[in-house]
Amino acid sequence: MTDTQMRREIAEIPEAVARLLDLGAGPVAAAAGAMRAADPALVVTVARGSSDHACTYLKYASELLLGLPVASVGPSVASVYGAKLRLGGAVCLSVSQSGASPDIVAMTRGARAGGALTVALTNDAGSRLAAEAEHVIDICAGPERSVAATKTFVTSALAGLWLLAEVKADAALLAAIRDLPAALEAARAVDWSALDAALGAGSVYTLGRGPAWAISNEAALKFKEVARVHAESYSSAEVLHGPVSIVERGFPVLAFAAGDAAETPLAEVADALAEKGAAVFATTDRVRAAHALPVVRTGHPLTDPLSLIVSFYAMIERLAVARGLDPDMPRHLKKVTETT
Repeated sequence: MTDTQMRREIAEIPEAVARLLDLGAGPVAAAAGAMRAADPALVVTVARGSSDHACTYLKYASELLLGLPVASVGPSVASVYGAKLRLGGAVCLSVSQSGASPDIVAMTRGARAGGALTVALTNDAGSRLAAEAEHVIDICAGPERSVAATKTFVTSALAGLWLLAEVKADAALLAAIRDLPAALEAARAVDWSALDAALGAGSVYTLGRGPAWAISNEAALKFKEVARVHAESYSSAEVLHGPVSIVERGFPVLAFAAGDAAETPLAEVADALAEKGAAVFATTDRVRAAHALPVVRTGHPLTDPLSLIVSFYAMIERLAVARGLDPDMPRHLKKVTETT
């Protein structure tokens, strides 16, 4: 079995999470205190790629935990168009593993000038992004050399979730967060090889709902990036409204369900697609016609999505290697993409 850098970094996720939990308490508490004092009416996020998927996850977490609506701001608003946003009463959450992309840096600078409380989540506390933000949370992932982000996605999402949990002082969620290293170690070992035969050279749909939709988005990116499989991500509430028209017998679908209020509705959509002939795999045992994949639940619905993505990462790395691809160096890509 090829020992890829991506596989080693996936194996490091539980350790990286434990390191974040060990070293991040001070910065998280400081940012949480500033958020409580600001009493914001809105959160805006600034990110691209996998970091933007982490922000989608945090959007749902913020709205479900705190009742704070979240809007994603296009970085080009500042970097290309030079527009000035009025963000008094808002928190700006900027997420970038490198902290180097000029457009993310420019939008964060503009958000601060526009009156927002700025918080940066980054793997480089000495980065340009960190220098622009009032509060910086180092995600503590350690070096990530494989082009595909894995441990930086998980630690970015977790750092933001931890921040929100501290703002809410949610004891149950904080306990689940502390228990994540062991849960993610178990999640890395689950067997999703049942998917292999269904994934041909065509397309695949990934589905999710609520926080798990963010995981669907990240999975669709990794299908393309790592395994050269065309994938589209949809909310399970949307897929039957139009995209279902191209589903035919054997069309692969991977549905991500956390143990939350959306689990049963997502299972029903998974079954509806399976009954139309699709090869549907779902991370829930509530399905009848679709195939249930093994999952590791984490003790809280908001941490379950992190377990799901770790299991997916292990599967997609193995699939890429089996197809003779190098998951560490996807063609046409490099580790840090700096957009203006």
